Amino acid sequence: MTFVADLEPKPVWAYFDRILTIPRGSKKEEQIRAYVISVAEQLGLEYEVDETGNVAVRKDATARDSSGSPTILQSHLDMVQEKNSDVDFDFDRDAIRPLLDGEYLTAEGTTLGSDNGIGVATMLAIMEADDLSHGPLEFLFTIDEETGLTGAGGLADGLLRGRRLINLDSEEERVLTIGCAGGADSHLHLSVERRAVPGDSTAVSIRLSGLKGGHSGVDIHLQRGNAVKILARALHAAALVEPIRVVDFAGGNAHNAIPREADATVVVPAAADIAQRVRDIIETELTAVASELRTPDPGMTFQVTTESAPDDALTEHDSRKLLALVTALPHGVMAMSNDIDGLVETSTNCAVVREDDGQAFVLMSSRSSVMSSLSALRQRIGAIAYLSGADLHEKDGYPAWQPDVDSALLKVVKEVHERIAGEAEIGAVHAGLECGIVGEKYPGMDMISFGPQIDFPHSPDERVKVASVAEFYDVLRAVLAELA
Repeated sequence: MTFVADLEPKPVWAYFDRILTIPRGSKKEEQIRAYVISVAEQLGLEYEVDETGNVAVRKDATARDSSGSPTILQSHLDMVQEKNSDVDFDFDRDAIRPLLDGEYLTAEGTTLGSDNGIGVATMLAIMEADDLSHGPLEFLFTIDEETGLTGAGGLADGLLRGRRLINLDSEEERVLTIGCAGGADSHLHLSVERRAVPGDSTAVSIRLSGLKGGHSGVDIHLQRGNAVKILARALHAAALVEPIRVVDFAGGNAHNAIPREADATVVVPAAADIAQRVRDIIETELTAVASELRTPDPGMTFQVTTESAPDDALTEHDSRKLLALVTALPHGVMAMSNDIDGLVETSTNCAVVREDDGQAFVLMSSRSSVMSSLSALRQRIGAIAYLSGADLHEKDGYPAWQPDVDSALLKVVKEVHERIAGEAEIGAVHAGLECGIVGEKYPGMDMISFGPQIDFPHSPDERVKVASVAEFYDVLRAVLAELA
């Protein structure tokens, strides 16, 4: 155990300390699911695993009146696995290395997994608690939230008995969330041809790094740089002036993370003046971008080097098509809400670009709280794909969660929060929460989401405010007691 287990409240941090040692990438939740089941078995609690792999644990009421419907606590088991390129770390094997930075807990060069590990740890602590008066409880641990909420999407009918749910996946302290955006991904596949590179060629390699990245929902309005879009801009500018052929172009790792790093290599005719002009154009463009981003994303760095040419590369025509496609695709905030001040309504993230075996792949992840706007945005992406000759594969999305300001659960949580921690703000988020899917599968489910302060999720800058975890835990315990 590390120092993490000694933080307060100890029941939560002790479980989170253990969670830090368990690999739990999306679609690889076997070990963390087994751990949750082992805790339930040790506590003598009933549990059920559905065909998708979601786990529901049930705990009897301690209050004298135990006839009410269960209250459901819900978190997801998986985490986004992002690391800095200079960090030697294997998410499938290594334990997250936590660091205490003032009032925050973070990790050494990787995502911390407080999203949604703190929620999971809190639920395990409530499962174990013998000093809390509560009604019947259900604990829903879902899988594969981070790649499209597919665990909640496969939730078995009848798994849940309760009709009020507290989601523990929100990331702003003293905010009660009652709505979220819907979202969907678009996969673009562009056929490209590789041919031999003439012997009189020179390679130019570009390495772009140092950007903050972040969550493609909650951080999209911060106007941080997208490494994929920036590098495409620089290469496209060069391709308008000189004949270049793309050897490789790659950036981004996850649909819900803004790309922080990107790499590319291109080949040009060996004439010294051509190679130098290409370098000059790329460096000039990247320097301009760095200046544009000096306030929201001041850490951007790049290296442009000249080296020996490889054996093959994309044709000049296909190189231009790929660079034009990525340059044309949108990224960032498309519209702000007309109903909630300061809330992003519609956005998209140009999340991943890579080329392999004659196929260039681009992943676009779009969100909106207005489903017609989401559909229109995906049609725009599809139109760009059509014009570029790319094949479009649209993945099934997840629904928005429409706010219910008359929620009975909201009334209870709001009153308890004010008594325990002061007045809470009520709002919606431009991120995907599983409440939308759960509400669709279980009509009439009364839902709310709240949690501690977690900054910069989905990036190696992720951090959780330690004191906010204690406040969050106190409020949750008081809410469960009140609901009893």
